[in-house]
Amino acid sequence: QVQLVESGGGSVQTGESLRLTCVASGYTGGSHSMGWFRQAPGKEREGVAVIDDTGIASYADSLKGRFTISQDNSKNILYLQMNSLAPEDTAMYYCAATKENGDYVPPHWRLEAKNGMDYWGKGTLVTVSS
Repeated sequence: QVQLVESGGGSVQTGESLRLTCVASGYTGGSHSMGWFRQAPGKEREGVAVIDDTGIASYADSLKGRFTISQDNSKNILYLQMNSLAPEDTAMYYCAATKENGDYVPPHWRLEAKNGMDYWGKGTLVTVSS
């Protein structure tokens, strides 16, 4: 069973940066995709960024240029660098991942689909104050 553990959330002020980390365990070396999603209070969950194991990434249009997703495949660690944070970025951020060796689906599809990922972490809270 794959498990995902997020860290790195916290409280920051407008304009500051944070880096989120997600450590995945339970993978046996097969291909899979990982991503970040977020849910703000009173809003639906939305995709932030998804990356496949070749490094192809897709971002929510509103976040391009401020957020960067990256991964260390050898260690199954996923990162999200968030710059120029604003109060509207306040949300619970979730790490998500797919099963190993499944059918290939482009990251942009997984980003936009409601059920595009198979495993979810418990989330890390990011709060941005003005």
